[in-house]
Amino acid sequence: MKKQARLVLENGVVFHGAAFGATGKDRTGGEVVFTTSITGYQEILTDPSYAGQIVTMTNPLIGNYGANNDDLESRKPFVSGFIIRELAEEYSNWRSTESISSFLSENNILAIEGIDTRKLVRILRSQGALRGIVTTESVSDKAILDEVQKLPIMTGLDLTKGVTTSEAYEIAGTLANAPHVVVIDYGIKQNILRKLTAHGAKLTVMPSTVTYDEIKDRKPDGIFLSNGPGDPEAVTDGIETVKHLVEGKKYPIFGICLGNQLLSLALGGETYKLKFGHRGANHPVKNLETGKIEITSQNHGFCVNWDTMPDSCELTHLNLNDNTVEGFRHKELPIFAVQYHPEASPGPHESDYLFTQFMQTLA
Repeated sequence: MKKQARLVLENGVVFHGAAFGATGKDRTGGEVVFTTSITGYQEILTDPSYAGQIVTMTNPLIGNYGANNDDLESRKPFVSGFIIRELAEEYSNWRSTESISSFLSENNILAIEGIDTRKLVRILRSQGALRGIVTTESVSDKAILDEVQKLPIMTGLDLTKGVTTSEAYEIAGTLANAPHVVVIDYGIKQNILRKLTAHGAKLTVMPSTVTYDEIKDRKPDGIFLSNGPGDPEAVTDGIETVKHLVEGKKYPIFGICLGNQLLSLALGGETYKLKFGHRGANHPVKNLETGKIEITSQNHGFCVNWDTMPDSCELTHLNLNDNTVEGFRHKELPIFAVQYHPEASPGPHESDYLFTQFMQTLA
């Protein structure tokens, strides 16, 4: 007999289902969001950008290829919870080592299955991302709703310190004279590190709280600003460091996702929270310089307000679903960034050129 569970949203809507994963855990709370990705649930679970969030999969059947040790995007899952329509009771894949349920259990992540995820996603699309709690407790819906109302909202939260590396570390390059890139880790995905080294860089990965002087002491050839969770405007120490890097006019800089937002803020722009965010592997983005359309992987809840950006910057990429900012570059300095994930390769590899461009600025 499966253990009963509920999802209680801040608008008072309650969904009933069954618990899996860490079924001995009574409760978990966070911002309830959804992703349209059909596969890649293990990469989603271990993407640090999902910290503080309960992720809903829109694909109805999850878990059919199990879990393995090779598809981790970080050292552990950072989601607060997991919501699916149906759990595959049996899994089959030559690389799998365990079920998704046991993987979640080992990492103390409470999940819920058997709810109407189509209804849930319609609510999130119409009302926006909502706070919620997944619970197995035998208490009233009203009591849980009261606890939901006490959860912090995502706006104003700096979550980078909970996902960044605790100390600096190095990754060797693949070339004899590999350019040296300092990577500021705000919650970096492992595939970004793999892409940078595959394109010939040697890396020094540093914590999100790193200062300009600490970076300068490493004598880098360039700077990479990583993805990460939370509200970019709340990452004040990161903004200050990036501001010094820009003002120094010494290093080429490339940013992805949160890195794009922090770079925008350091240049004097502003960001805002999207209604329900962009999360999935099929978002069309137009490269305004080439006119080509890229099918991209995305995971963000905040966006750059282009009207606030200085004239020294040029818009380079546009989201074709809602015309939001997906990338920009500085007109004079070797600085550029994108909001989507070019390392994720959601089938196409057409965004890989961005890593090539960055390496060319280091030459």
